Amino acid sequence: MAEMVPLTVVDGDEETVVEVERGATLREALRERGFSVYGTVSRHANCGGRGLCATCTVEVDPAPEPTHWHDAAAVRFGYPRLSCQIAVTEPMTVRLLDKRVWGQILPRRRDGSEDGGDTPGED
Repeated sequence: MAEMVPLTVVDGDEETVVEVERGATLREALRERGFSVYGTVSRHANCGGRGLCATCTVEVDPAPEPTHWHDAAAVRFGYPRLSCQIAVTEPMTVRLLDKRVWGQILPRRRDGSEDGGDTPGED
């Protein structure tokens, strides 16, 4: 029987703990359990977990050492990590991110909320 690892998934205000087979790819583990790592468009048009489109980003704690060039750059510059390039080997917490267009991630304000910017037609 495969060894299982606890994975805490934070989706908005909800926190769920699931068991994941050690060594599983984070992207696939999340998708198999009904969690989406994509935005509205990128859930239909993405690279399929090859680390090319950068649309499956998540925040991970503790963050494992990067093994992919994009993840190395993400660590260096403080960007979210690619879920398709992270193997679940130890217990971790993953925060799913709200994405608006393609893989776009809106910056967080100092108070922790997202900066939605101006929406046309809203006053």
